[in-house]
Amino acid sequence: MSEPTTPSVPPTPPVPLSALLARDDLGLRQIAGPPAPDTVIHWAHTSEMADPYPYLLGGELLLTAGVHVPEAAGADGGTPCSSEAESSGEYFDDYVSRIVAAGGAALGFGLAPVHDTVPRALVAACDAYGLPLLEVPPRTTFSGVARAVWQLMAQARLAELRRVTEAQQSLAAAASRPDPVPSVLRQLAQRLSAHALLYAPDGTVIASAGRAPVPGTQEALRELTGVVRPGTARDAPASATDSLGDIQLAAYALGGSGGFVLGVATGRREPADHTIASVAAVLLSLLTGEHQSGAGAARSSALVRLLLGAAPAEVAALLGGTDGAGWLVVHARPENGTPDPVGAAALGTALGSPLIDLARDVVRVLVPAGREPAAQPGWTLGVGAPAGPADWPSADAQAARALARARATRTPLVRHGARPGLSELVPRADAEEHARALLAPLAAGPALTETLRTWLSLHGSWDRTAVALDVHRNTVRQRITRCATLLDTDLDDPDVRMELWFALRRG
Repeated sequence: MSEPTTPSVPPTPPVPLSALLARDDLGLRQIAGPPAPDTVIHWAHTSEMADPYPYLLGGELLLTAGVHVPEAAGADGGTPCSSEAESSGEYFDDYVSRIVAAGGAALGFGLAPVHDTVPRALVAACDAYGLPLLEVPPRTTFSGVARAVWQLMAQARLAELRRVTEAQQSLAAAASRPDPVPSVLRQLAQRLSAHALLYAPDGTVIASAGRAPVPGTQEALRELTGVVRPGTARDAPASATDSLGDIQLAAYALGGSGGFVLGVATGRREPADHTIASVAAVLLSLLTGEHQSGAGAARSSALVRLLLGAAPAEVAALLGGTDGAGWLVVHARPENGTPDPVGAAALGTALGSPLIDLARDVVRVLVPAGREPAAQPGWTLGVGAPAGPADWPSADAQAARALARARATRTPLVRHGARPGLSELVPRADAEEHARALLAPLAAGPALTETLRTWLSLHGSWDRTAVALDVHRNTVRQRITRCATLLDTDLDDPDVRMELWFALRRG
């Protein structure tokens, strides 16, 4: 039993040895060891070391031309004498046993340029230790074999990513159906050829999909759910795996749902299965969060009362207590793309409120005023002033204006009523472009730019500027006069000074 790490994408699948043998361009031929369908390769590695053990990670197709093989051990011409046969057998027995001990998946032996045939003692050793042995013809380079392995791995990776993408889309579509929980379970069972069950906090099955593969599967899954259910252990893992004969079992705690658990039983465990099941667990977490308390029913009741003519103040209490502090309206837009239901729900969870409205390009969230919104990665937020139900429309307009200012100034979060600086009223990119254009005549004279900046910061004082720059006051006058000439402007005009100071701050 183990807790798998939750990956964002499935790991790269290994390559079946049979797929490599099927490549006509390689011409590989298996001459020893177990059948190819039972062997998978994680990478290819070339080594001419007599003992490759220290250099193997496990799962390799080890390629060798036999350079390391002693002449007596590699001799296959004629009938070797008993001493030569014994020496050859001992050498290859040690060599193959070390490869197997290191976890090597298979051995490829090149017929050129050192050997014309594969030593018979090597064939015997590979059969004895169950290591697949491939004959690599002279026309096939080791780099060509390695490239073929990586090509097959890339194809397998692309297929797995496509599988995950299609599963995510179908699971999201299932979550939007009128019966979302059973629909998600059915889609998960179909995608994984699995038996999927949703367990309530008390351990009872409240929904299931797919046929149980063998008797006892549900009992084994129920036992596994106890590992991840909150309260069963001090640090319960988010997921756990086990097996029942050939059946692979997995359990996923649904975050924020107060003890709901997803159980999955499959006949095999593919690299992408955990990723797909994790997506289903996230969706089910959002869907089951409503059931643990009466909040979902209370919000539905509030909506019905509003539609039937009740005043907002009369139904606000059904949305959750605010201790008289009022509510905050938050407008949010993702930094890239448009908002989607899953992203909007995640934003609401981060802000501490399930009261979410997903519009075409903006997510609106109604947050109790006691929960101060914070900036969220990937989002730009505008927050209105605290308001009671009667003032929600005004707070909504404030949040919209705050969001517009946040986007214009590229600020993650802007609150209504926060006094912006003058420079924040103009988008940074526009301000910087204006500064470059205005100060372009001074670009060739860094001393002029620095003198102008210092002179303006000291309110046009010649003496203080001279002291700050450690130059004579006449030098300051000459430089400022030169700046006025190059800029073709009147530096005694306060409006000119203000614009130049703004540009120098942004340039």
